[in-house]
Amino acid sequence: MLLHGFLPSLIEGASVTLSVALSSLAVAAALGLAGALAKQSRSRLLQAIAGTYTTLIRGVPDLVLMLLVFYGGQIAVNAVAPLLGHEDYVDIDPFFAGVLTIGFIFGAYLTEAFRGAFLAVPPGQREAGLAYGMSPLQVLRRITLPQMLRHALPGISNNWLVLIKSTAIVSLIGLSDLMTRGKQAAGTTREPFTFFLAVGMIYLVFTSVSELFFAWAQRRLAIGAREGRL
Repeated sequence: MLLHGFLPSLIEGASVTLSVALSSLAVAAALGLAGALAKQSRSRLLQAIAGTYTTLIRGVPDLVLMLLVFYGGQIAVNAVAPLLGHEDYVDIDPFFAGVLTIGFIFGAYLTEAFRGAFLAVPPGQREAGLAYGMSPLQVLRRITLPQMLRHALPGISNNWLVLIKSTAIVSLIGLSDLMTRGKQAAGTTREPFTFFLAVGMIYLVFTSVSELFFAWAQRRLAIGAREGRL
């Protein structure tokens, strides 16, 4: 029997891993965009907050942050809960903790990727939009963001590939992801090489499909740029 009957379990774990990765990317993209805009704002306070965020997060190992959020957050929540009239013990959901932590980590990396992409957009484009009568928000939505995305796509692609592999750390906080299912199968059958190889191959499928998608997206976004230069 293929993988001693553990293939369905690995597939279920793979779906959890993919859910964590996609949810984390959404969180990271939102934080990255907010951080990039803060770093380019005229407010020194916002610049300082964004700079502190990217410096601290990029300087602390992912594993340490994961354990701090899960265990430290659980202690903090249960210390505050009685003050709000909640007497029962509060368990932090591992999925929520994993998504929040990974998204928070990669938001710092995407902040720099988005900031560089914003700087690559010619400032004259924004000035022309303002002169045409657009509001700053309209200029951002209609002119700056579409062009920024084309420049940011390689950085997004690279961070996504690292992010999807980094989801393996959620196995340490009890989430039944691909890595957890692989360890369980390896322990039951005493064939670690077989199952960790299978886990590695599934991750390779994820990253290979992702690279194909980002290559397609890069070609699609480059069409408008080529037409604009003609």
